[in-house]
Amino acid sequence: MTGMLASVNSLAEARLVLQAGVDIIDLKQPEQGALGALALADVRAIVQEVIGRCPVSATVGDLPMQPELVYNAVKAMADTGVDYVKIGFFPGGDWQSTLDKLSGLTGLSVSLDDSISSFTAQKTKLIAVLFADTQPDFAILSALKASGFAGVMVDTMDKNCGSLTQLMSEQELALFVKQAKALDLLCGLAGSLRLADMDLLLALQADYLGFRGALCQAHERVGQLNLSAVIAIKKLIS
Repeated sequence: MTGMLASVNSLAEARLVLQAGVDIIDLKQPEQGALGALALADVRAIVQEVIGRCPVSATVGDLPMQPELVYNAVKAMADTGVDYVKIGFFPGGDWQSTLDKLSGLTGLSVSLDDSISSFTAQKTKLIAVLFADTQPDFAILSALKASGFAGVMVDTMDKNCGSLTQLMSEQELALFVKQAKALDLLCGLAGSLRLADMDLLLALQADYLGFRGALCQAHERVGQLNLSAVIAIKKLIS
């Protein structure tokens, strides 16, 4: 069964998508890039509000693949208590050394802050984000699994280059989902997804589909969320 991931940039937006019963709430700041990060204090506030009702993921920003830099950002985000930390695998940098460094964090036992200490400490899982507009090599999936990653998704880096289904063929997307599932990796598809793509995307049976722009007023990903749009897409997926 495919679930719905909704990206939000504030506590108010998190509350809104909860009303629609989304399956995963994803925290990011669209104004700061493909995977712009929210402030840690904002993430903690949303986790405290949502915890127990819906899994929460969060991005760490559009960071270069520098092992120490990425490790520190992931560790800080994990300490907020989110269920999943999403890491963009951007072109260039040292992917393998970054994976080696992050392998020490996979399955990390998180000590939640005092304000939510009554909840059981959880383990934050790492999700890799590959970008369709960089022609990703799916051979990386085996390395992700070996490094202890829990999942992987395909998104788009440059939001002006078109939607996921314009950048990758149905066959390529099907291969990605097949390979990820064969490795027991949670797999997701995102990137300016449109209602017109839903039949194709649902047939691929990814674990979740991620949305931002389609949920906003006038389909502007940096605009305000529209509850009616969130509910409409949730109904289609359900």
